[in-house]
Amino acid sequence: MLAGGGKKRFAAGMDAREALVALNLIEGIGPVRVRQLLEHFADPPAILGAGAARLQRVAGIGPETAAAIAGWEKSVDLTGELRRIKDFGCHIVIQSDENYPGLLKQIYDPPIVLYVKGALSPKDKNAVAVVGSRMTTHYGMESARKLAFQLAYVGVTVVSGGARGIDSAAHQGALHAKGRTIAVLGTGINLIFPAENAELFERIAASGAVVTQFPFNRKADKQSFPIRNRLVAGMTLGTVVVEANLTSGALITAKMAADNGRQVFAVPGRIDSPRSKGCHELIKNGAKLCEGAEDILCEFEYLFPANKRPSMLKEGDAMPAFTLSTTEQAVYDTLSEDESTIDEVIRRSGLPPSAVSVALLGLEMKRLIRQHPGKLFVKNT
Repeated sequence: MLAGGGKKRFAAGMDAREALVALNLIEGIGPVRVRQLLEHFADPPAILGAGAARLQRVAGIGPETAAAIAGWEKSVDLTGELRRIKDFGCHIVIQSDENYPGLLKQIYDPPIVLYVKGALSPKDKNAVAVVGSRMTTHYGMESARKLAFQLAYVGVTVVSGGARGIDSAAHQGALHAKGRTIAVLGTGINLIFPAENAELFERIAASGAVVTQFPFNRKADKQSFPIRNRLVAGMTLGTVVVEANLTSGALITAKMAADNGRQVFAVPGRIDSPRSKGCHELIKNGAKLCEGAEDILCEFEYLFPANKRPSMLKEGDAMPAFTLSTTEQAVYDTLSEDESTIDEVIRRSGLPPSAVSVALLGLEMKRLIRQHPGKLFVKNT
């Protein structure tokens, strides 16, 4: 009796945001069931304050689910989760908030809550997903960075999954253009996966957002990545697959985009590369072939009229002034009008190969250097 009364008092003292965080922490209670419960009860705290008998009157809520919700305090550390949210410097966005992504609300099962580090913006209503394989080629990485750069340069928010490979290249390209990018994680927001993306996630959060629907300390598994892909596809106008084999998770994202009535694009690749097979299959099945940002923007002409957006940068065009990062400046200083190999640049700069590769691509995007056949680099004069 006292335990029940205490539970009801606790629930009655919550606001909707706290109650939704608690519901999101209960195993097996997903967005669809929460929507069904909200249609029956007045608000989220009322769900947590209801007994098992009342909960079972809701369609789709069986005895096991009702018992889990009615006894939520035994399995959920809500106080601890709220403390972790505050200490980590992130915040919770719920569907009634103005900054909850409007496109995401339109899917069948939008997340109950979003954990956000950084900030979502009204500008994110014009977002495009750029995704692809973790195991990629130089061509794929360069294509993803350049495409994301072009999109971000004209004001499109670039969304990807924060993974190794094409996802990371897409985020890097958008950041180089001083644009917005959002990383959607398949883990709790405090877990860095892959570990080498820690600095990248910090840069994304500083000018865009890192987002997940998973609570703190939720590790990645086979279920979490398709759930993550659902958000990537759901919060964007369209999905661009840059490079993917036939079993890549990027094809799941493309299918989810198509299922939600969103446009799907695919970048063609070499006909003898397994990394291109997924993209070619998408094109055969109706995805729009994408060779550059213009192929994407023309599909959304009503949002990005050609006469109202910055001119698309073409080969030979001068880039606007940019502030170089410390790494980019160090790499730039090693180059001259004579050709240099990437190994020479690494030796002269003393930087890790991965950092040099990213910096070289950034400098190439900014038209400060150019690449000759054989991966030879020279300064533009």
